[in-house]
Amino acid sequence: MGNGVDLHMHSFYSDDGEFSPLVLVQKCKAAGVRVMSITDHNSVKATKVAKEEAEKQGIKYISSIEIDCVFQGLEVHLLGYGIDETAPDFEKLEQQYLASERKASAQRLVLTRNLGFTVSEGALNALSNNEARSGVWIGEMFAEVLLGDENYLGHDLLRPYRGDGPRGDNPYVNFYWDYYAQGKPCYVKMDLPQMTEAIKTIQKNGGKAVLAHPGNNLKGKFELFDEMVKAGIDGVEVFSSYHDDKTTQYFYEQAQKHSLCITCGSDYHGKTKPSVILGETGCWAAPHTILANRTAF
Repeated sequence: MGNGVDLHMHSFYSDDGEFSPLVLVQKCKAAGVRVMSITDHNSVKATKVAKEEAEKQGIKYISSIEIDCVFQGLEVHLLGYGIDETAPDFEKLEQQYLASERKASAQRLVLTRNLGFTVSEGALNALSNNEARSGVWIGEMFAEVLLGDENYLGHDLLRPYRGDGPRGDNPYVNFYWDYYAQGKPCYVKMDLPQMTEAIKTIQKNGGKAVLAHPGNNLKGKFELFDEMVKAGIDGVEVFSSYHDDKTTQYFYEQAQKHSLCITCGSDYHGKTKPSVILGETGCWAAPHTILANRTAF
């Protein structure tokens, strides 16, 4: 279900995105998306091309970013909408992130090998569509290499992520969540900004700070949401492909309670999350309540 608005998707400027910004805009056009936003992780490099193509296709485009950050020890994602993508703060943010990612990637490789797998740097680098991200290897990339390796076709650890296995709907990202996410066996702590700092960066550059897919990010710690409101977030992604009806209703009511902006997004990545469909956000809210339709954007 969608309403022609999808404010959360990723191009290959994200570590886990498959398509170019140009292709994403064309896919949005084909899917009937009228308002879109490419929210790449810690990068605004997709914006110029996407904005130009969106104008040609008659699609409203909102400049944005998704910042990986930390709040009270929990790693979360913060969306920034309506930002000035030319601001130097965002280039600085990306370079700091890439430096931290490369350091963490080398450690992930060691931890993955410690699980008993043989993984080469070359196989991982071959998956990247973006030379600027050479040496950045995230959990989804390890999953793709391992699941595609004929030597591991019968491996018990990988069995749940194949075919009709219990984690086979989105095998790459599910493998990431099970092995590389915070608290998991191959997790590596990164040097990420505090969420309060990320909020300031977004707001300083004309944007609105919106908590991404809180049902997934907060991992059951919904009591942190009130603290995030106090920290200064402007909105919450109520409608998400990650949310069931109960979670959607909860955060919709929280948004109303705190007078926050409401957003909707599929979090489309392509092959990383094959069950996620572009434009399908589950949004049932009236169009005028969605961030994209507010006059500020």
